[in-house]
Amino acid sequence: MEESGTMSQQNLPDPAAPASAAPATPAEPLPAPQVPQQVGLEGLEAKWAAAWQTEGTYDFDRSATREQVFSIDTPPPTVSGSLHMGHVFSYTQSDVVARFQRMRGKSVFYPVGWDDNGLPTERRVQNYFGVRCEPALPYDESFTPPQRGGKVVKPGDQVPVSRRNFIELCEELTVEDEKSFEELWRHLGLSVDWAYQYQTIGSRARKVAQVAFLRNLARGEAYQAAAPGLWDVTFQTAVAQAELEARDYPGHFHEVAFHAPDGANVVIETTRPELLAACVALIAHPDDERYQPLFGTTVTSPVYGVEVPVLSHPAAEMDKGAGIAMCCTFGDLTDVQWWRELDLPTRPVIGRNGRVLAEVPEWITSEKGRAAYAEMAGQTTFSARKTVVEKLQDSGDLLAEPKATQRKANFYEKGDKPLEIVTSRQWYIRNGGRSVDGRDLRAELLARGQELDFHPSFMRVRYDNWVGGLNGDWLISRQRFFGVPFPLWYRVDADGEVDYNAVITPDEASLPVDPSSEVPAGFTEDQRGKPGGFVGEPDIMDTWATSSLTPQLAGGWLEDEDLFSRVFPMDMRPQAHEIIRTWLFSTVLRSHLEFDSLPWRHAPISGWVLDPEDKKKMSKSKGNVVTPLDLLEQHGSDAVRYWAASARFGTDTAFEVSQIKIGRRLAIKLLNASKFALTMGGDAELVLDPGAVSEPLDRAMLAALAEVVDSATTALASFDHARALNLTESLFWTFCDDYLELVKERAYNRDGALAPAEALSARAALAIAVDTFVRLLAPVLPYATEEVWSWYRTGSVHRAPWPESASLTAAAGTVDPALLGAVGQALAALRKLKSEAKVKQATPILSAHLQLPAAAAALVQDGLADLRAAAKVTGTLTLDAGEDGVTVLAHELGEPVARS
Repeated sequence: MEESGTMSQQNLPDPAAPASAAPATPAEPLPAPQVPQQVGLEGLEAKWAAAWQTEGTYDFDRSATREQVFSIDTPPPTVSGSLHMGHVFSYTQSDVVARFQRMRGKSVFYPVGWDDNGLPTERRVQNYFGVRCEPALPYDESFTPPQRGGKVVKPGDQVPVSRRNFIELCEELTVEDEKSFEELWRHLGLSVDWAYQYQTIGSRARKVAQVAFLRNLARGEAYQAAAPGLWDVTFQTAVAQAELEARDYPGHFHEVAFHAPDGANVVIETTRPELLAACVALIAHPDDERYQPLFGTTVTSPVYGVEVPVLSHPAAEMDKGAGIAMCCTFGDLTDVQWWRELDLPTRPVIGRNGRVLAEVPEWITSEKGRAAYAEMAGQTTFSARKTVVEKLQDSGDLLAEPKATQRKANFYEKGDKPLEIVTSRQWYIRNGGRSVDGRDLRAELLARGQELDFHPSFMRVRYDNWVGGLNGDWLISRQRFFGVPFPLWYRVDADGEVDYNAVITPDEASLPVDPSSEVPAGFTEDQRGKPGGFVGEPDIMDTWATSSLTPQLAGGWLEDEDLFSRVFPMDMRPQAHEIIRTWLFSTVLRSHLEFDSLPWRHAPISGWVLDPEDKKKMSKSKGNVVTPLDLLEQHGSDAVRYWAASARFGTDTAFEVSQIKIGRRLAIKLLNASKFALTMGGDAELVLDPGAVSEPLDRAMLAALAEVVDSATTALASFDHARALNLTESLFWTFCDDYLELVKERAYNRDGALAPAEALSARAALAIAVDTFVRLLAPVLPYATEEVWSWYRTGSVHRAPWPESASLTAAAGTVDPALLGAVGQALAALRKLKSEAKVKQATPILSAHLQLPAAAAALVQDGLADLRAAAKVTGTLTLDAGEDGVTVLAHELGEPVARS
């Protein structure tokens, strides 16, 4: 990395490129497998999690060069909540990618993070400890909270504490929450390196976020402005565009009459009559003939008697309501647009607390109007609306009974009341929402989106639509307590007024700082808030302003530049699709501004977990979540991982216990089939040499396995883990149901009637197949595969080389892989006739006449001996070419084998 701090896009390695050549499967035999008498999934999590930790199986190699590294920007879960199946779903999918890349020879940088700042943590701390933050209170070194857990305390009964005490409690609780999260992640088998943990709060996170902000400020990318903005009256904080949710909200249309100079009524329809005192204009479309004569004139508002202009603007909707609307400062975002573009005055009447401002505005001059305002001063918007409606009814300016309606209102994504728009001083980072100084930042960020590989690719449109639709810069200041403080102070002038244009910033070397308790250079604490002194910035940064720096936090930026040079820009950021507009975009923005680079090359986007009944997203608010730990303990981690890995990136998936049960069955079958296959040679050495495979059926199985290895490798390198699993699983079941049954008699060679090479061919093919399947399934079923691997190998399967097809293909030669399927079909037909006859499969077949498709009939000849042995055919077995399918034309069974 250059000292300038920039890094170009071409420095990103391609994780889909082949890793360095892995060593071929050794030809030397291994000692006889040591397989336990009883095999099962129970206890494997505890056994192997401990071993992986002790042996450092997933440790990152700090000596690896950037080209040898596969680095992951791991999503940090919010520790103030609880992990649910959506977390298990998405984190398992990214873990499959990590495990695959590790087996391909990459040194995988896979850190783990915890998102522990923001509103959810504050709310949890308030409820858990029974406290509330009062910033004006002094710090109490001996403070003991009134409770630790227990019942939820009402806000009015919470004990007030200083901001510093409150933050200490936040830090205490998040540490405890992180422990429970770690326990679940270890149980699930995430292959993260626990030595690399980071938080979105804490000293290092504060330093990274503050340095990044100060550099944004120095380059002109961060700025403060007093402007109308969205405000949540419950949480008492500003809200960014990315945090909005449009929801239906019940209301009423009110037909209200404004008065023209000639006495005529100009009728508007509004759902918010309580904002009548904030009206600054009536606005209609310039092409609306009904109102063209009024443009440039004025009308008088009812109740308050304030004169306002009638203006035109193309955003007015002629076919909506009366076609003319009142512009109030501020009722909605359209009001903000009109106010800005028409250069209208600001007349606020709603305060930050969601109540009508107490002081009668100076623009209301009539005695009657001022008295009317005074009557609603201090009321909530709901009560004020009722007061104003009564006044309109009394004056005759409410022309009809209010009509019920459902209107769209903006909500904070975590709030339950519609947002207000209030004017306040806030901090912003430029994000392309507005052009400045001739720079087209929007175009630059859209170009970055084209460089980024989304998986699936159609997710890119969500990024493009978000960037293309931005209408303002990124609001990053929040009026909360637990978070990263802005590292700023302001001078106080000689009259005691704060001069927000006189910003005092610290040196980077002194960071992190808390301006609420620390003093800027050249000042003393007794000058705080005094004329000629300073005040600290009270706000904290938006949680996304810190989370947008996760590659820098995880990668050691500013602290460990050697590490940072080996992992950044990263290879992959897995995340959910609903936060493309927030987390993904903001991270791209910060990296673009600081490093002139993408933060990562690949963005796999996970889908949602849906309730199986209504196919809606599972969420705690709906009460339809499933506790992961119970499922992990009941079915096993491998089974739950199988369910998650069965879905592609970008696909919403219904939660199905039946799918988890299929995964458990697969894991158990892997243990049992591997035990069966590996022990057929008894105490003999285990041969893994493809050169020992000589028989056609064995070679056909290896040919089919080679095809799956190539296809699965291609799929995983393309972030399609579900296809890789499906291909592997399909052949594995064929291996178990057909191949194992077909060759077991030859592999056992109990009576020694077969040539040793024939038996060795089957045993070698079985061992090679197990050795390959175990590695193919290792990313999905880490516990079962590690258990099998330990029976005959040293070290960990998760550090073993990913299987390659070359030796398999060479051993298969020219044998058609379809041979295995053809012989398997014939075996199935012979087994079926015994089942229909209700006799045991060990019952001999004295003769059988089969009709198969022509191609299959020719192929089966090469596996005829194995077919006869597996089906217990003691007499003639005739094969004819026919149409589709396999048909038993005639057969004769011997004496049924007695049932035990």
